[in-house]
Amino acid sequence: MSEVKKPISIYIHWPFCIKKCPYCDFNSFVAKDIEHQKWTEAYLQSITQYYSEILKDRIISTIFFGGGTPSLATPNMISAIIENLANVSEIAKNVEITLEANPTSVESQKFSEFKSAGINRVSMGIQSLRDENLKFLGRNHSVKESLNAIDAVRKIFHNYSLDFIYALPNQSLAEWEIELREAISLASGHMSLYQLTIENGTKFGAMAKQGLLDEIDQDVAADMFEMTYNITASHGLNRYEVSNHAKQGYESLHNLNYWRYGDYIGIGPGAHGRFTQDGIKKVMTVDKKQPEIWLNEVMSKGNALEVNQTLTDEDIRIESIMMGLRTVEGISKDLIKCEEEVIRQLIADEMISQKDETIYATPKGLAILNTLIRMLCI
Repeated sequence: MSEVKKPISIYIHWPFCIKKCPYCDFNSFVAKDIEHQKWTEAYLQSITQYYSEILKDRIISTIFFGGGTPSLATPNMISAIIENLANVSEIAKNVEITLEANPTSVESQKFSEFKSAGINRVSMGIQSLRDENLKFLGRNHSVKESLNAIDAVRKIFHNYSLDFIYALPNQSLAEWEIELREAISLASGHMSLYQLTIENGTKFGAMAKQGLLDEIDQDVAADMFEMTYNITASHGLNRYEVSNHAKQGYESLHNLNYWRYGDYIGIGPGAHGRFTQDGIKKVMTVDKKQPEIWLNEVMSKGNALEVNQTLTDEDIRIESIMMGLRTVEGISKDLIKCEEEVIRQLIADEMISQKDETIYATPKGLAILNTLIRMLCI
């Protein structure tokens, strides 16, 4: 009897955008003239020269093209990468292959080509159904384009996700409720609903330091978070992670693998990976961030790794808490080393709950998740 192959996910990072959004802290770069064939060759080189040995005895369960804006890449590149992965590894029959996309008219025209290339799930960055909010968020599309793109994608893909950002400065609870209900009417089985966070290194971060950007009142943000949970749940879109809501069977399998601390390979500028190697150790990889440096090193030696190290047991414990506590599945109590009194107090404060040997963050705890993680990682 043959040995069952262990599943693994593949993340492909496309680093380019037409415009850098002021809230974005992802590894993305504005570029208009891109040598698509050269980039295609680099991704294939990385897979063939460096990761083929790791992948040969695994089965690929999910592939995710993220960014940046990967819908700006060519369908031929997407097809070539999927075909190359199939040459070096087994791909599961029910594989989930996701492409992140923006709802501009140019990208919408390529949806059918992306499906032919192998994409079977699209994650679309709508962000808002209000033109004034899109302008504030620095988006490169209008509400009209969004509605046209949603109409186009739902004719081609059964499985698609819509992303929205809320808790904007001066946005009221009532305004978000109206917009959320409109958004749900456009959704299929999945929605990603993120509160705006002001990150260091972004334009919004710089503006906030200069006193040029107000943040929403945290009590209002907390009320929005709770309302979002209640309204989505009433429409059958149950929260399965802090910001992700889905009907049963429409959860993002790729992201679930992250949160369950499964194995995944990251390929592309700034991409991260976590995977078991030689059957016994968990390896962390991080690719170099600058696109041209990444491209040149991959073409010359097969990889552009900035970090390639074996994780310690303590590293694994902390990362397992950080990822798992985000989900409704929770984490094993065995991962927690803090005093029992701390756990009892968090339960009394309704920040966490416990069932058997599993710890869960409550909706109240999810609202302060980073603080909660720090307390439980001690």
